Amino acid sequence: MWKEPSAGVPLVDASEVRLPQPALVDAVEPESIGDELGIQPGDRLLSINGVRPRDLIDLQFLVCAEELTLEVQDPGGSVHVVELEKDADEGLGLAFSEALFDGLKQCNNHCPFCFIDQQPPGHRRSLYLKDDDYRLSFLYGSYLTLTNLTAADWQRIEEQRLSPLFVSVHATDAELRSRLLVNPRAGLLMEQLAWFQQRELQIHAQVVVCPGLNDGPALERTLTDLASFAGGEWPAVLSAAVVPVGLTRYRPDGDGLVPVNRACAQRVIAQVEPLQQRFQAELGSRFAWLSDEWYLMAGYPLPPRDDYEDLPQEGNGVGSIRAFLEAMDEATDSLPAALPQPRRVSWVVGLLVAEALQPAVDRLNAVEGLELLMHGLPSPYWGQDQVVTGLLTGSDLLEGLQGRDLGEELLLPAVMLRQGEPVFLDDQRLEAVAAQLPVPVQLVGGAAEIVAACLGIDS
Repeated sequence: MWKEPSAGVPLVDASEVRLPQPALVDAVEPESIGDELGIQPGDRLLSINGVRPRDLIDLQFLVCAEELTLEVQDPGGSVHVVELEKDADEGLGLAFSEALFDGLKQCNNHCPFCFIDQQPPGHRRSLYLKDDDYRLSFLYGSYLTLTNLTAADWQRIEEQRLSPLFVSVHATDAELRSRLLVNPRAGLLMEQLAWFQQRELQIHAQVVVCPGLNDGPALERTLTDLASFAGGEWPAVLSAAVVPVGLTRYRPDGDGLVPVNRACAQRVIAQVEPLQQRFQAELGSRFAWLSDEWYLMAGYPLPPRDDYEDLPQEGNGVGSIRAFLEAMDEATDSLPAALPQPRRVSWVVGLLVAEALQPAVDRLNAVEGLELLMHGLPSPYWGQDQVVTGLLTGSDLLEGLQGRDLGEELLLPAVMLRQGEPVFLDDQRLEAVAAQLPVPVQLVGGAAEIVAACLGIDS
């Protein structure tokens, strides 16, 4: 499932200082300290040892103390003061409704390729929040640009050792990066990387390639510049991901952007792979990786698993499909010869990945009595034919599956839904979409769940 910023978090400008709001308790772990203290969902944590936490990072630092004084407000408004002693490494067992208690830092750039600006109007507010918050980068691996950080933010990153962060670079040339982000502060990147290096702090970088803008010589310079910070015992730049720009039919007219096609994908692969060999010789690592989409768009097989090393950018699509194929290989390694009862099921995936998944489908269909019908769908919603599964929307399903043989059940990847809520990217809810399909829908997660669902057993 995918994450998005919560609409419940107030927005703040980079220079705005906002008093943290009480932290709303969402869940309490059974038999934890919080449970023993009687803290319940709906209570609000006001302070720890007299300090109001700004976010989950502050909270984690504060609860490390062995002696704690908690101020907790119940739903009725009464404030309770609780004192306790615990081990330094013992948490409270509380989960909160938000990660940030003092507001979400907004993006102050105007990138023409921003996916947030390429969505249709009229959906839930959270889909349009353009976060650029270093704390979410540290906590969840979301990408930031470093353009909206105040002196206090830089100081906090250093003092609390908030590392690694995930940084959208796009270009290291100051003029080009400022032009891509439409922000003069974007040109400070190389100085900022030196700042990380001097303090032994680290980042993972990404480059969104826009054909005709930051590909070709600009891309080579960017990756070479980033690699110059990747050496030594404590590299400032741990890895770089190269991903294709995603353009939808809702993008503004005259943005000057060109979609990636097969020829472009082949050119980028031919450019980056020799750099990987050079970095391997110089740094002992390929360092810069192409997201799996490049190979699928180019019509090439994915690199072998070992080429991705320890998958430092899997969350950015680098090796995620390769890892899934590996998991499918493992999950289909010991299939039964036959099913006790015949079973026909369908599985929906993005059209871009369907060909790569076909060998796993063939292995499953070799089981006597099992017929798995895989449907690789485009996305009319986004105006894209070649899409990964996570970008398919509810309307894409309804349009793409109309008139198709769905067997007796449809297996729906959970990656298409928002984390914690059964809703698609186009705001359609799972139950509403399922009600319009002619067969029951079963939500599936990883490879093991998919195989178990095909075989008709509990995963």
